[in-house]
Amino acid sequence: MQLRLVTALVLSFAVIVQAAPPPDDQPLRRSALLGFDTTSTATERALEARFDATLNPGDLRAWLKRLSARPHHLGSAYGKENADFIAAQFRAWGFDTQIEEFSVLFPTPKTRVLELTGPEKFTARLSEPALSEDATSNQAAEQLPTYNAYSVDGDVTAPLVYVNYGVPSDYEELAQRGIDVKDKIVIARYGGSWRGIKPKVAAEHGAVGCLIYSDPRNDGYYQGDVYPKGAWRNDMGAQRGSVADMPLYPGDPLTPGVGATAGAKRLDLKNAPTLTKIPVLPISYGDAQPLLRALAGPLAPESWRGVLPLTYHLGPGPATVHLKLEFNWDRVPARDVIAKLRGAERPDEWVIRGNHHDAWVNGADDPLSGQVAMMAEARGIGELAKTGWKPKRTIVYCAWDGEEPGLIGSTEWVETHADLLSKNAVLYINSDTNERGFLNIGGSHTIEKFINEVARDVTDPEKKISVWERARAQQIVFGNAEARREARDRADLRIDALGSGSDFTPFLQHIGVATLNIGYGGEGQTGGVYHSIYDSFDHYTRFGDPDFAYGIALAQTGGHAVLRFANADVLPYAFTNFADSVGQYVREVGKLADNMREESMEKNRRINDNTFNAVSDPTETYVVPKADGPVPYLNFAPLQNALANLQKSAERYDAKVPSRAATPQMQQALDEALKQTERAMLRDEGLPRRPWFKHQIYAPGFYTGYGVKTLPAVREAIEQRNWPEAEQQIKLVAETITRIAVAIDHATAQVR
Repeated sequence: MQLRLVTALVLSFAVIVQAAPPPDDQPLRRSALLGFDTTSTATERALEARFDATLNPGDLRAWLKRLSARPHHLGSAYGKENADFIAAQFRAWGFDTQIEEFSVLFPTPKTRVLELTGPEKFTARLSEPALSEDATSNQAAEQLPTYNAYSVDGDVTAPLVYVNYGVPSDYEELAQRGIDVKDKIVIARYGGSWRGIKPKVAAEHGAVGCLIYSDPRNDGYYQGDVYPKGAWRNDMGAQRGSVADMPLYPGDPLTPGVGATAGAKRLDLKNAPTLTKIPVLPISYGDAQPLLRALAGPLAPESWRGVLPLTYHLGPGPATVHLKLEFNWDRVPARDVIAKLRGAERPDEWVIRGNHHDAWVNGADDPLSGQVAMMAEARGIGELAKTGWKPKRTIVYCAWDGEEPGLIGSTEWVETHADLLSKNAVLYINSDTNERGFLNIGGSHTIEKFINEVARDVTDPEKKISVWERARAQQIVFGNAEARREARDRADLRIDALGSGSDFTPFLQHIGVATLNIGYGGEGQTGGVYHSIYDSFDHYTRFGDPDFAYGIALAQTGGHAVLRFANADVLPYAFTNFADSVGQYVREVGKLADNMREESMEKNRRINDNTFNAVSDPTETYVVPKADGPVPYLNFAPLQNALANLQKSAERYDAKVPSRAATPQMQQALDEALKQTERAMLRDEGLPRRPWFKHQIYAPGFYTGYGVKTLPAVREAIEQRNWPEAEQQIKLVAETITRIAVAIDHATAQVR
């Protein structure tokens, strides 16, 4: 009933949005598309209508059933069969197709032992049972067991401590209560951050082991009926996943910065910095419950408590746990499928589209729901090419391997071909999972206007309004005050900045290619089987996207974006939205420093007045924290001055280019200049202590993993209270923003 009410609200707002007149300066449907003139716009729209007519949900269903029929993790036999199958389809559709292989480190478990040794005995089952209602859940011989890839080997016995989500602020809370995890094993629940952050922070605080469990509050019976009756995680379901320290660098842990080809120089295993420092194991809430029940010590804060039938205590002890893990540290082939359709006029400009094909087990939702939509795009474009049409620019479709362990296939391909891609790539579009619901977009704000145009021209299959209008309605209903205001008043929906978590990372943050990440979701129910054996065809066709309508919507969204970028007279970049977003980030880092100063002053005042714990639970024992050092007044003037120049450059370009016709020679020169605006966002030296991440506007956070940090060098220096580095990075990032403005001015100068 609640879901029906929410859907009705969204639809009613969508109707209001549809009826409202567009802003005067931004017609809802331009007479000419961004990057096109009026004549080429008409040709492009007719082409997209022909493309849409090729899309068939029956194809998606058949491909999903075929690809998810058996487990197909990195290096597996069925993973190879799937790569060969996908490649054969691309060839049949007219693409020049190859499978490119890399040799990469991929550990698999040979010993997994988890025991509660006191005050009572319990041995964790560490397995997910087959279900008669799920036809592929019984393939135990091919299934990877529940484990965390790139955990180190270990054999430890120690008292247990519950650490909530296991993020840095949780350890501050524990310290305030006088609880130290040194020489302890910690148990954290999934959520709050990417899983690899949990063992990283635990090791920094001296823990000797880490367990990660799925609390039913987050994705189990608290959310709804559990599988197979409903969609949500049952008591033995567990979430596999990588715990490599990907905020340092993604990809093969042994070949940072270079492709993992046969002759590549590799690090010794003991020197690989992205492996964990302590052993880590994921477990179900069925296995976690006896461990948590055996804990004593202070009560967990209310916000830390899940919904298991027990009282959540912090420990340490009296629960004592034995954890033993051993792995096969093998190298296996990663198989990327690369399919190209050569451009007729500008073959050295590449529009690249990708989705991964590997999974932890059968992976119907993650990743195949996105993979089959991408295949429908490629088939449709191939059908167009068979009629004699050719794109202006080269289109490259990529089915990546090894995304699940650490963005391996995409990263190794980008590192191997970095020079060629830096020269040729003009856009990368990524997708991953896809379900019923709302369009989600993240990416480079230089193409925010472009993807807003695309979204306005795709119809939501259920509500029969544009997916743009439905996404806008969602923000008006569910967004915070600022998001609601922007959704009502701003001409374009603001797209999300990208951190990490999928195959866009090497393109955007290592070599500076304009990037989009697209997908639908919010109404399909697939989170409860994430990275489990139950992410299956049977589950997806009940709870994800039963009629594949949103698979077709993703194929239309991705296909229209590919076709428009490939066919545009000039690359459809625009810069005022980008400058607006950078301005938001500059204001945020200034406010961050101000807020930290005020919070430190208040904290120190309360310490001095002996009132720090005045509003805390009087039954608990607290340790008064140390006083903070002063937060200096940072000089943000270089950033603000650079921003002012960027805003002027952006306004000049956006005002001049759409209003001027261009000769073919001018178009090509402009394309080349526009590519350099993206590359200008990089610094060869990369981020402090993270040289692989070169982008100065967007990066995953050092302690978020997936979550983005904008202006990361400045923002994280402030958060870490490294004031000399903050001052230094303010100047360096200001230089980068100035360099971007100069590159935009150079692009503007190409139009005469």
